[in-house]
Formats: sequence, C-alpha cells, structure tokens
Amino acid sequence: MTTHKLADTIKKIAPPFLVRKIGSLFYGWHGNYSDWATANKKCAGYNSNLILEKVLAASLQVRDGKAAYERDSVTFDKIEYSFPLLTELMFIASKNDNKINILDFGGSLGSTYFQNRMFLETFKEFNWCIVEQPEFVKAGKEHFANNNLHFFYSIDECFRSYNIDVVIVSSVLQYLEKPYQVLDEIFSKNPNYILVDLTRFIHTGKDRLTIQTVAPWIYKAKYCSWFFDEETFLNYFFKNYKLVNEYQIPENINVRSVCKGFFFRKNN
Repeated sequence: MTTHKLADTIKKIAPPFLVRKIGSLFYGWHGNYSDWATANKKCAGYNSNLILEKVLAASLQVRDGKAAYERDSVTFDKIEYSFPLLTELMFIASKNDNKINILDFGGSLGSTYFQNRMFLETFKEFNWCIVEQPEFVKAGKEHFANNNLHFFYSIDECFRSYNIDVVIVSSVLQYLEKPYQVLDEIFSKNPNYILVDLTRFIHTGKDRLTIQTVAPWIYKAKYCSWFFDEETFLNYFFKNYKLVNEYQIPENINVRSVCKGFFFRKNN
C-alpha cells in the first residue's frame, strides 16, 4: 500500500483528532532548508495545470452560485468572512468618498473578491485588481473579469491602470522565492495601505524555509514555504509604513507558529 493510499484509509476510519495527528506525518510542513534551490529540487506541482483546473472548476461554481466560497480549490457551502480584512477595506473607503481600488497580489481567480463581494458592492465605486501567474490571468480574463474584477500580469501593469489605494498580500508571500524583493516592488509604488493576511510567523530570529506537502484530497503538490520571523518581517515594513492593526487567525498545523494579519499605513 502506498503512503497516499494508507493516509486515505486512515482518513476514512479514524476519528478526526487522530487523522490530524497521523496526517502531519505525511502532509504539512517539514524541513529547515538553507536555500530555495535545494528545497525546490524536492518540490513539484505548484505550477501544474492540474491545480489551475481544480481552482477554475471550484471558482466557476462560486461564480455561478453553486457554491458559496472557494479556497485552495475546495468549495464551501458557507462563507467564512475575514472581518478584520473587511473592516480595514471599509476604513480605507471611508477616507475616500466610499471609493476604493484594491490590488490583490496572488489573488488566484478571485477567491477573496467573491468571498467579500456582498460587502464590496456597498461601496460607491471599487475595483478589485488581481496580479497572478500568467495562466491564472488568462483564465481570469476569460471567465471572471467584469466591471469590478480585473486581472493583470504584473504589479507595474496594475498600477499603470488604476490608482491603487491598498495592496493585499494574503497567503502568498510565504510561497515566493524572494518575498522581500516583491515587497520592495510594492513599496516602490508607494500605496497608502498594505494589508498582509493569512501569513505564518515564528519567533526564532530568522526565517525558516520548509517544504509543504499538500494533502492529496485537495491536490497533489509539494512546494517551498517560508515561516517568517515576525520581528524581522515587521522591521522590514517599518522603514516605510506604520502598523495600524494586527490580528491572529486560528489554525492547527504541525509547525509551532502563529498565523497573523497586519494592516499598515504609509508613514507621513
């Protein structure tokens, strides 16, 4: 019996707490790698068409009203709102005549947009702009783009098209080879606000690079994943931004860490 088949069998017959415990042996985050190239040699699947196909199928269900919410290609019957994120977007819009332009970096095919669409539509005017991998942008333009939802191939292209008020980076920085380089590019555009959401932090004095193995009932993939040292991460922002709010997102994973969100405002 293969490892995947054994894990699937355990998932069917064992109680939930035991599934989580045993599952962490096969899936989750493991290792502490010195560099991206070494870790990446052991990874596969992040850029595969299979993931795009699963995310596209799930997102179409949400678009067509057959599912309430999608996250990581999994559909849900009930939306789990991120009220800190919504509160911060409403705060920004309130400062701008109830109008807002949002750049959602790494926003898939609109997961967060569709999750919060009911509230977004109360704004007088809004544009939700997503910067993603080329194949996701192509699918987004074909199936999901509308008067409010837009897809772009680069940060620069997005900023040339809209006067962006806030940049959202939600569950994306930890999957980039050079996350601080991407932050530098965002800083160079000088947005008034940056919202970091669903990002995992540790307190060890330095960032940790791991390999995340995704449970196959979601999709089969292994990819590099950072756990950021919180103090180092925040200090990187403090050169240009001040921290307005922070919040914690409950989760239970196999690495001692905390999943948090941070809301930054540009320094005067």
